Amino acid sequence: MAKTIRPLHDRILIKRLEEQETARGGIIIPDSAKEKPQQGEVIAVGKGRLLDDGSRIAPEVHPGDRVLFDKYSGSEIKLDHEELLILRESEILGVIQTSKKG
Repeated sequence: MAKTIRPLHDRILIKRLEEQETARGGIIIPDSAKEKPQQGEVIAVGKGRLLDDGSRIAPEVHPGDRVLFDKYSGSEIKLDHEELLILRESEILGVIQTSKKG
């Protein structure tokens, strides 16, 4: 049975996206020397931040968005042998958008 997580409030579930394994010039970087990726794909989003008056602010990110986040933000979790990250929406630095040319 597969497990799922539904983030609460303004928290977001992210799967880190692996960066390229070779650097410029064709040098292969070993796993031990790699830094953790700072990009990820949003897997699930909570309902939004709850204000003191009981209203909610809807999150600006949605499942499927590619986002940038700080190296040491969030909490790492392991679910069904997959490493995921849960962080608050305020820890996301930006959403990566691809432009369509032509």
